[in-house]
Amino acid sequence: MTGSAANASTLLAIARRLAEQARIPMPSALPSLLYLSDSVRSPDPVRVARTLPAGCGVVLRHYDHHDRRKLARTVAAVCRERGLTFLVAADPALAADVGADGVHWPEALLAQQSPSATGIVTTAAHGLAGLQAAAFHRCDVAILSPLFATASHRDAAPLGLDRFRALVVQARIPVLALGGITATNAGTLEGCGAAGIAAIGAFEL
Repeated sequence: MTGSAANASTLLAIARRLAEQARIPMPSALPSLLYLSDSVRSPDPVRVARTLPAGCGVVLRHYDHHDRRKLARTVAAVCRERGLTFLVAADPALAADVGADGVHWPEALLAQQSPSATGIVTTAAHGLAGLQAAAFHRCDVAILSPLFATASHRDAAPLGLDRFRALVVQARIPVLALGGITATNAGTLEGCGAAGIAAIGAFEL
């Protein structure tokens, strides 16, 4: 087993324990561990998807990819083969075209979501306002970040476990934790109320 595959297996086991303890249960169709692709920190989402155990999910961001449609089709095929949930970020038409399971929205673009959208809908949130917007727009899950210091948002102050826990208590939908989470520190999330984990760089270690 490669290092990235081992990390994914560890994170999945912890994410499933979080889901069992969650303040608000996860929808049955959504996995408790999501990999978020990133064109800088995780440039090859196809490779990462091939290392993920069944039951995980993939969120394809890669907004600036030169052929995002082709990449989405390739990742979608890998996800179907490996039993992974597949979401496309901020492009419902592309998600439908490649047969994705749903759409993920950045917090700033959430208002563009159609009320009649089908499939899984997740969104990013960075505080109470984002969690409230996620519930208002009837998203299935909010991905709250940054929990810990992260290379993705070097200038953003991490929420820390206490603040994160306080926000989860106020959420009206399930919350996944994102930001600086690794296979080493993920166990510290137990008892925080989150329904699972989302990560980027953890799958590249």
